[in-house]
Amino acid sequence: MNGLGLYPAVNTLAFLLCVVFLAYVGLIIVSYLQSRATTSGDGGAFRWHLLMPCLDEEVVVRRTIERALRDLPDVHLWCIDDASSDRTLSILDAVAAVRPEVHVIPRTFPAAQQGKGAALNAGWQAVNDWVTANEIDPEHVIVGVIDADGRLDPRCFDVLAGPAFFGAPEVGAVQLAVRIDNRTRGSLPSPTNPLRRLLVDLQDVEFMGPIAGMQLVRRHTASVSMGGNGQFTRLVVLNEVATWAGTPWHGSLLEDFELGLHVLMAGHRTAYCHHAAVHQEGLSSVRLLVRQRSRWAQGSMQCAQYLRPVMASTKIGHVGALEICYFLVLPWIQLVGTVVYVLAYLILGWYLLAVGVSPGTWVDSGQWGVLPLVILGGIGPFFIWGPLYRSWVDPAVTRRRAFVLGVASWLYSNLHFAATWWAFLRVLADRDDWKKSQRAVLGDGEQFPVGAP
Repeated sequence: MNGLGLYPAVNTLAFLLCVVFLAYVGLIIVSYLQSRATTSGDGGAFRWHLLMPCLDEEVVVRRTIERALRDLPDVHLWCIDDASSDRTLSILDAVAAVRPEVHVIPRTFPAAQQGKGAALNAGWQAVNDWVTANEIDPEHVIVGVIDADGRLDPRCFDVLAGPAFFGAPEVGAVQLAVRIDNRTRGSLPSPTNPLRRLLVDLQDVEFMGPIAGMQLVRRHTASVSMGGNGQFTRLVVLNEVATWAGTPWHGSLLEDFELGLHVLMAGHRTAYCHHAAVHQEGLSSVRLLVRQRSRWAQGSMQCAQYLRPVMASTKIGHVGALEICYFLVLPWIQLVGTVVYVLAYLILGWYLLAVGVSPGTWVDSGQWGVLPLVILGGIGPFFIWGPLYRSWVDPAVTRRRAFVLGVASWLYSNLHFAATWWAFLRVLADRDDWKKSQRAVLGDGEQFPVGAP
């Protein structure tokens, strides 16, 4: 039995990973529990322009536009059709013909379908031209990004205009919280299959739990990151970034994160708004979810090029720079962590068979690092988000459901390891092409008809 003592390095590394991870999770939870609602402002003090990239979105685009125009008075919606092969462009043109607040930007090949960043840059240029032609002061213009299935809280402009956000001159960009719209008790019907519904609900737990917690920590480190849906930036800041970076958005698979870095390196603050949200469709397929997270992980790997500029920047504080660098190296840590976890689980399995569960035997044999890794570092930090979600996000969730969400969150977390390895293999193959996920907003394959209320 002492033969497995040949693996002290695995136990030690497992234990260190456990301690570091628990410390980080503890910091996230403390910031999460201390979060309080912020004071709203007057959304009418700003001009609000939303960029909405569209690629084959005929299923959802009309409904999204109608909701935005209904819920957000005085908004201008810039719909960027990226050479769709379906009826998206004709739907956009039909809506724009009767709603002057809707502007259509058709893109054609070879410029089209060169990534979301390129489409957003086309929208930014169009907004700039419109602002100049209408002699509007760009200092009062806020440019947001919303997905073609996105829904903003009706009160979000007033919240964003508050003193913690664009009411503060030093704030250059703000990221809204993200909710899953087809979750249980969401505004869209959730999948009818229980496992698919659980997968969708887990995405809402993730966005409103650990991801929100990380953003709340970043409030203190001054390193809040931007997301691909529900990001808002001052037009003058976008223009400033473009003067030295070429364009506001760039070509990585994480163009939203890149924008946030450029805003910080330009000397502006980024902020996170936890009490107003953008709602989007959750994925009810494990395969599609892993593919989506692989895209994010690969984008993070591509952004490793910013490690040196971030550390060298005089505009980003030391703590913020360290937090950003941690995020940039996280996919690589996960690759190493996967190997450590697998070895640790193998050792755990062997000892369960060989020596049972006697604590004294475990300590004497030197396998002291495995159990903390599995119980505290492996299960606990993910399980806790089930009860926290019930307490702080959705009190209508039963205790039993919260328990299920907690246990499932631990299993769900392992999908990220698979996604990171998929991303790593794509990096090795020098591939950055991705297929767009199809919409399925009514559940298991059923979709909203175009123009549904």
